[in-house]
Amino acid sequence: MSYLFQDWAVNKGNLKGRLVMVLFRLAHPASFNKFFRILWLPYLMFYKLLVEWFMCIELPHWTTVGKNFYLGHGHALVVNGCSVIGENCFFRHSTTLGNVRKEDGSYSGSPIIGNNVELGSNVCIIGEVRIGNNVRIGAGSVVVKDIPDNSVAVGNPARVIKTLAPLHQERQQEPQLSS
Repeated sequence: MSYLFQDWAVNKGNLKGRLVMVLFRLAHPASFNKFFRILWLPYLMFYKLLVEWFMCIELPHWTTVGKNFYLGHGHALVVNGCSVIGENCFFRHSTTLGNVRKEDGSYSGSPIIGNNVELGSNVCIIGEVRIGNNVRIGAGSVVVKDIPDNSVAVGNPARVIKTLAPLHQERQQEPQLSS
């Protein structure tokens, strides 16, 4: 339940993002318990109708999403339910996290997104791909291979164009203000 308040705070000024995350966090517990899922079925139907059909955000209630998830604009977001999204992530509109249909008709695994990841608009991450921590992916990128920690990736297919200093080093390098 604490994630609900953290999502609320991080989506300040973003009414749609706040609404979707509140509805998602209230629906998410139904993915853990079959009895609760049956009891919660009317709410899950409401969630699917409002969030997916009217708000055009496909974020299944069983998806694993870390705290402080920010939905920038939040339109046309499609997330495969088996995807895993880390903490402090920022997704912009028209983002897709999906799997790949193989020749034999089976599907690949779903993307795993690390912590502190920012995705530009129209980013597609497809297949059993791992996105590291502290990664930025530019608008319109198509990611089909793993992206290492502390990277900036762009393009179709996405490629790493820059390596960032780890977050804890950046904080240490910030100038200290003297009083």
